[in-house]
Amino acid sequence: MVDGDTLDVQTESRKVRIRVHGIDCPEKDQPYGLKAKVIATTLASGKIVTIRKRGRGIGKFGRTIGDVILPDGKNMNQILVQAGACWWFKRYAPDDETLSDLEAEARAKIRGFWAEPNPMPPWKWRKERNKR
Repeated sequence: MVDGDTLDVQTESRKVRIRVHGIDCPEKDQPYGLKAKVIATTLASGKIVTIRKRGRGIGKFGRTIGDVILPDGKNMNQILVQAGACWWFKRYAPDDETLSDLEAEARAKIRGFWAEPNPMPPWKWRKERNKR
């Protein structure tokens, strides 16, 4: 795992960097950032996963964008949102009602970073950090 929403997947012939679709995990230096990475690592590291490409398939940083399907068939994107380890990234998945519902559930049950006093979305964290 590179971080909570980016992972490297080894195929038969090469390593592919995957940007997990529809979510945005806290940055590593942001509260809960390392915890999000640990949760994602626990879910996917060393396991055979399936990547379902989304949209054009390649993001602006050259990463393949997709859903990460775990060996048991569960969607890692959804598990991370439900655990309160990441935000539903509405900008890139505006019509994903499942992610919307799972984020609302995590907020209501105060899971993960929702237990923090003032959780800040990573896109705002990055913007604030870049102002410095």
